[in-house]
Amino acid sequence: MEEVALNLALSSKPRDITYLIDAGKKNVNLSEFVGPRVEEIKSLVLEHGSVLFRGFNVDAPADFQSFINALNSKTMKYTYRSTPRTSLDKDIFTATEYPPQLEIPLHCENSYQRSWPMWISFCCITQAAKGGQTPIADVLKVTKALGADLLDRFAKRGVKYVRHYHPYVDLSWEEVFQTKDRTEVGRFCAENCIDYEWLDGDILRTEQVCHGVAEHPLTKENVFFNQAHLFHPSSLGEKAQRDMERLFGATRMPRNACYGDGTEIDLVDLEQVRATFETAANNMEWQRGDVMILDNMQFAHGRRAFTGKRLILTSFLNPYRLPTPTLTDHM
Repeated sequence: MEEVALNLALSSKPRDITYLIDAGKKNVNLSEFVGPRVEEIKSLVLEHGSVLFRGFNVDAPADFQSFINALNSKTMKYTYRSTPRTSLDKDIFTATEYPPQLEIPLHCENSYQRSWPMWISFCCITQAAKGGQTPIADVLKVTKALGADLLDRFAKRGVKYVRHYHPYVDLSWEEVFQTKDRTEVGRFCAENCIDYEWLDGDILRTEQVCHGVAEHPLTKENVFFNQAHLFHPSSLGEKAQRDMERLFGATRMPRNACYGDGTEIDLVDLEQVRATFETAANNMEWQRGDVMILDNMQFAHGRRAFTGKRLILTSFLNPYRLPTPTLTDHM
């Protein structure tokens, strides 16, 4: 087996271009390559925010699982879910299983809750026939582009996420909380500062106030870190939003977001957030066997629409939890 160098620094490239480690299809086992280089890889992820492994022998979910094992990092379960996924192994599951004609806006994973993975890793088992790229964006670049005024509003007020779990609409509460036991739901909510209430017709309502801006625990940089632009009904488009409001009423929408103090977020601000992420985005063109690690607070990700079969796997690594509530005036 030929040695693959790790000195492929792309310092001349923009930060939003992923750092590439290319085996050149030289029959190199990825997990064996990674094992003795974990500390070096950690440094690369922290420095560049995005690292791509290409040309290694990665053909099946088991190969990705071996890679995750080799990283020797703590993995994170996907509880309090936001999107549908299928678990394939103890540490890996599919990327979000939304219909292929839909795009997934850029976001940082689990930034709608108080705990999140510091790393998110992806693996391409089957690349789409057309489309299906994963756009990534430098969150620090987005943060600066949003401007001090908008950032200050989100930093001071935070974001309140309001969800209503209606039967047969969006994700069920059983899938979100990974249990059919209401007592277990209550325990999870109590441990995670989530207010909850059981309404008529087996409808569960939850509210959680979280950060709008968060500090990266290692770089100490404050970055825009929330999913208000995904949870707000305006993300559905005008027609779909009207239809949902007619069906459920404005106060019982499946998902909604406002500031932590309950005031509405200006639609102009939400559109600015979406546009800024999109402007900063660079499409990751997948090749079969590609494996990527993103620092989840330095890089956002999304998904382009696609045709044909597409199988991207993912794993959440290095869970981080806010040590103390940052929005004490709302809690």
